Amino acid sequence: MEQVIVVGAGPVGLWLAAELRLGGVPVTVLEARTERDPHSKALTVHPRTLEVLAFRGIVDRFVADGRPLPDGHFALLDDRVDFRSLDTPFPFTLALAQARTEELLEEHAVAAGARVLRGHRVTGIAQDADGVDVQVAGPDGEERLRAAYVVGCDGTRSTVRAAAGIDFPGTGTTTWGWLCDAVLDEPPARPLNVSGPNGGVMVLPLPGGVHRLLGGDPDYVRAERPEDLTIEALRAKVARIAGTDFGMRDPRWISVFGNATHQAARYRSGRVLLAGDAAHMHFPAGGAGLNVGIQDATNLGWKLAAEVAGTAPEGLLNSYHAERHPVGADLLLITRAQTALVSAYTPEGQALRTLLSELIADVPEFSDNLAGRLSALAVAYPSADPEAHPLTGRRVPDLAFAGSDRTLFELLRDGRHVLLDLREEPGEPLGIPCHAAALAGSRPEWSTVRAALVRPDGHLAWAGEEKADDALGAAARQAVAATLR
Repeated sequence: MEQVIVVGAGPVGLWLAAELRLGGVPVTVLEARTERDPHSKALTVHPRTLEVLAFRGIVDRFVADGRPLPDGHFALLDDRVDFRSLDTPFPFTLALAQARTEELLEEHAVAAGARVLRGHRVTGIAQDADGVDVQVAGPDGEERLRAAYVVGCDGTRSTVRAAAGIDFPGTGTTTWGWLCDAVLDEPPARPLNVSGPNGGVMVLPLPGGVHRLLGGDPDYVRAERPEDLTIEALRAKVARIAGTDFGMRDPRWISVFGNATHQAARYRSGRVLLAGDAAHMHFPAGGAGLNVGIQDATNLGWKLAAEVAGTAPEGLLNSYHAERHPVGADLLLITRAQTALVSAYTPEGQALRTLLSELIADVPEFSDNLAGRLSALAVAYPSADPEAHPLTGRRVPDLAFAGSDRTLFELLRDGRHVLLDLREEPGEPLGIPCHAAALAGSRPEWSTVRAALVRPDGHLAWAGEEKADDALGAAARQAVAATLR
């Protein structure tokens, strides 16, 4: 019997597999495709995802292959959201093709001990109180596997979700977008986006001497799916929007996609869980989907590992849905808002776009709020304890410590909780293993925190402000006991 079967070897499934292995759980990843998809739906890695990669020690591999951009677009508006003011070691988005992201994540998962089986298509599942039966069509024919838990990371058409009977409510398509990866004889000198009453187009360089053109136009504001695009039709669209077709030729990939928006009613049904596109489907505005999916997996990995090991406190695994479903709902809100703006081709819609673009440029607080939400650095999980410290549930920045070269992200490398003793003066020990060092640098919001417990996913589980050493130690031990058995 398998401990955990992950269905889908995209970025989310591969990252989840690595996180489970970090928790000591044997894991098998089943993927229907025999080879990695050469086409890259996603091109953007956001700051919080880079932080997640950093506190597992592999972010340098991604940054080395990508191109940092200090800002990001919101609905293709002329003025871009500035990430440089964000409190992170990675105040930028990273332009990196999904195919390369998947390659790096698979290397990481396999090195961690995950088993990845390609050419194995899951056709159905059935669960009972003790496990989950998984029907698989593989190279040697049909077979049945059994696992303690199954996680569907198998995309918007998730077989796992459907077989588990999890509803996927939402809305249908009302507008369409298009993309094309092609050679440009006359490319723009830098990444470009053009928008107006004739439509919008973004032009981005990709590896291999090709560019991606991504856009939409008034002809595609409709419910019915358009016919497949030819390169000739796409040239005409781009020229009408941008005044030139950039010498577009030799397309590698042309695709049309809609704005149908859905979210799984439950992220957990018994021994079956969902993450990534299997849990939320939306218009690919701003490249958020891959990032939110990886963050789903980061939240789920340590919790499911603790559940399998029998060390999880009651309700821990259920907290995955409680914490991540609202994040998915906010993702849908943001992508729907961007969809409305992207497809606002009327004079009134263009006026709204101009106004919001000016707000991004002229109101730093507005831009910063968007940057925090788009980057996922603003994600915070509510605490059930009304007496909890205000920082509880928030993402913890990469804290630096006095007299130490190690930062918090380095302390999170092994995927375990980290207890911090932040007292300026030596006092009685907390009575449990911890990293004892005062904070370095200016952290006003942390000025009253004298001890803190950081979860494996980098969010704050508990913070203590007790002045008496014995009271602080007792509180720390109680926090650890409530979090881990």
